Amino acid sequence: MTSTQAPRAARAATALAGALLLLTLTASGGPAEGWAAQTPAQASGAPGDRQSQRAEGAGRPLDGPLQMPRGWLPPATRYTAGHRGVDLSAPPGAEVRATARGRVHFAGPVAGRGVLSLIHADSGDPPLRTTYQPVHPLVATGDEVDAGQVVAVLSPSGGHCPAVSCLHWGLRRGAEYLNPLELLPRPVPRLLPYLGPPPA
Repeated sequence: MTSTQAPRAARAATALAGALLLLTLTASGGPAEGWAAQTPAQASGAPGDRQSQRAEGAGRPLDGPLQMPRGWLPPATRYTAGHRGVDLSAPPGAEVRATARGRVHFAGPVAGRGVLSLIHADSGDPPLRTTYQPVHPLVATGDEVDAGQVVAVLSPSGGHCPAVSCLHWGLRRGAEYLNPLELLPRPVPRLLPYLGPPPA
């Protein structure tokens, strides 16, 4: 290789590396901000074999990009402090969707706050249960719901999210709290074209 060819080869290699670095993680309506807001340990949630049985057709509880002011923080024991769910920013009145097909387990007020709970029968034994609060339910106990169906509208958050209005989204299997982000569709890697200057 001559002295003039070496810089050209180096520039070409740099351009190729730049193209490879433009690999982005996207999903159909994927929640990039929500995943990035957590540590790897929190995002994985140590789901184990039981949580790998997902609710059929699982999707997102809110439309648009998901912003998560507070993530899932599992308690050290069943009785210690933690954050048993995730908070997703949304304005009061935002439509809340069922994240999977299921049946309404509970819809009504708890301690002055509207709560909706759905059981997803095709998700293992005991079945997964998702919870949404504070909401004004649009369905009643015993109703069957489809994945993506609007099941509630978001109520003002009160003191739960002091800086923003938010939906608290939870996931349980029996008495065990799990990370609801595990229900979201997995990001699909896509390689974008390199739009920088061509190598000289």
